Amino acid sequence: MKLHEIRDNDGANRKKKRVARGPGSGKGKTAGRGIKGQSSRSGVALNGYEGGQMPLYRRLPKRGFTKPNAKSFAVVNLGQIQGFIDAGKIDGSAELTEDALVASGLVRRKLDGIRLLAKGELKAGLTIVVTGASKAAVEAVEKLGGKVTLPAVAAAAE
Repeated sequence: MKLHEIRDNDGANRKKKRVARGPGSGKGKTAGRGIKGQSSRSGVALNGYEGGQMPLYRRLPKRGFTKPNAKSFAVVNLGQIQGFIDAGKIDGSAELTEDALVASGLVRRKLDGIRLLAKGELKAGLTIVVTGASKAAVEAVEKLGGKVTLPAVAAAAE
């Protein structure tokens, strides 16, 4: 292959359709816009307009509310932690902090904190320090002789 033999793939480039360039082009006179009416003129914005009929976005009810300052937590399940311990990515004997979970790759980023949930099964007692935890997760860890510390709750209690 030489430089002068290089070509685009078939169909990679299409010529721009030139409208309103005479009757021989097949798109002359009205340039494919029909005759008269709003959409034949320039400056048309018809998004959501239904010709005077009540538009769909106004016919449907509006419900709910999105809290502007809602906190978003990264979620970790007990089963995931056990899987990472079995794989040797997390040291089960050391204290498990949020930074350790991020460093191991179990959580991509902390967001507003990490929340521990009880899905899956844990086999060993661990000391876990996270922003939040479900009651079931705390009970499951404590049943195995571990401990779940919630720094935000501890600070609020003082």
